[in-house]
Amino acid sequence: MRLLQNIFSSIFTLWVMIVFIGFMLLFLPLIIIPLLAGRKFSFIGYGTLYVWAWIFSFFTRIRYELIGRDKIKRNYSYIFTCNHTSFLDAPGVRLMIPGEFRPMAKKELTRIPIFGWIVSSACIIVDRANAESRKRSLQQIIQILKQKISALIFVEGTQNRTNELLQPFKDGAFRMSFETNTPIVPMVIIGAADLMKPGEIKVKGPGTIKVIFGEPLYPNDFNESMAAFKEKTFQVMLNLIQQHK
Repeated sequence: MRLLQNIFSSIFTLWVMIVFIGFMLLFLPLIIIPLLAGRKFSFIGYGTLYVWAWIFSFFTRIRYELIGRDKIKRNYSYIFTCNHTSFLDAPGVRLMIPGEFRPMAKKELTRIPIFGWIVSSACIIVDRANAESRKRSLQQIIQILKQKISALIFVEGTQNRTNELLQPFKDGAFRMSFETNTPIVPMVIIGAADLMKPGEIKVKGPGTIKVIFGEPLYPNDFNESMAAFKEKTFQVMLNLIQQHK
């Protein structure tokens, strides 16, 4: 029985990779060229990424259940603070967040063939080992927020490989929220790690991944206390995970 499960998982993983990479290659010009062309055409690249994410979900039978999208307004900028548990998070994030946004991504992702090209053109890249790079990436996101484009930050800093539901949060998202007076939207992804463990390529099989928005949190409500703002966001995200797990 275990042997059959391993065989099925290996075949399914191969199929997931074919769909993921195949359609990414097919849509690559419509993703990268508009993003490199600037703000006037970037919506085409993000629209194409949405189509890619929908096709990925359809052909792999990995469903993304989107909960709480009514909590945010379209054409309004937010800082989305999200947990990170698996490579399967990416399609769900693109399906969940309406319109354009800019994720912060670690430098290592740019080295992945094909996917790295998209990361380089669609994301704010940060070298976590370089203090100057961290500072520069935060300034880039601040400028983007001022242009009324949302930002996405995996607020734990990396994929969660611990037994805890959440790792301690980094300060960057909350500092940017105060500096730009941009609300934070707590966002959690549940179930991705059950299908594909953090740092692994093997996919167990089809299933459902939940992507959930909490209520927006406004920096003015925290009297410039980063510790209080961060703790409130942590508790909201933790409660969402516990409620929907």
